[in-house]
Amino acid sequence: MTFMAKGDIKTPTIQVLARAFGLLDVLASYPDPVSLKQISEQTGLHPSTAHRILNDLTIGRYVDRPAAGSYRLGMRLLELGNLVKARLDVRDAALGPMRELHKLTHQPVNLSMRQGDEIVYIERTYSERSGMQVVRAIGGRAPLHLTSVGKLFLAHDDAQRVRAYATRTGLAGHTRNSITELAQLERELARVNQYGTARDDEELELGVRCMAASILDDQGKLVAGLSISAPADRLEESWLERLKETAAQISAALGHRR
Repeated sequence: MTFMAKGDIKTPTIQVLARAFGLLDVLASYPDPVSLKQISEQTGLHPSTAHRILNDLTIGRYVDRPAAGSYRLGMRLLELGNLVKARLDVRDAALGPMRELHKLTHQPVNLSMRQGDEIVYIERTYSERSGMQVVRAIGGRAPLHLTSVGKLFLAHDDAQRVRAYATRTGLAGHTRNSITELAQLERELARVNQYGTARDDEELELGVRCMAASILDDQGKLVAGLSISAPADRLEESWLERLKETAAQISAALGHRR
């Protein structure tokens, strides 16, 4: 979406979005549910127009309708806000330690979080001379079962959730090394739980191996994973302890206590 500047005020170029933003702003200004009449008066929208847009926002859970004719902000906004906050907090805490780890390995160091059935890369420290043929851009995504960080998150799920994931995704593979069978995945996740770290052995990209460690928040919840990616013949086992220490350092910055 693009914006047009008018003085110091930026207005969405799509009218329905401008109206939706206005409705959300009105709801945000009240601690209690707001009547359709109040919303209409404050936004200048005809009640039928406001009702139609609010109905669509309710379907998306951006708005709740606790009683007929009254509205308040919905839980979806809280979920998205918490996700953005977590990303910002983790990224801020991780950047310095990631750079130090990169100085040691001279290989890409990745910070990733789970979003549904995928991980999303939210930060990366690397150099042009790393020799990596495949660059996972910030914002890029990959299936959980094919990545080291994704396996960390799956290992935190119970058996029923892992089976549901396998059913939803079909455990599609990308290379000849990819895990594509549930029993194989369950054995892999058992190893992750045993050692506290996870691996990707050319399962997402041929020629690329990864190792990952968990980042926990102040509640002990797994919020992100830190990984080192390297050409298959350059990944050094001696990096694993330093990777774990770096992940623990970031966890501590988020308030986690062992």
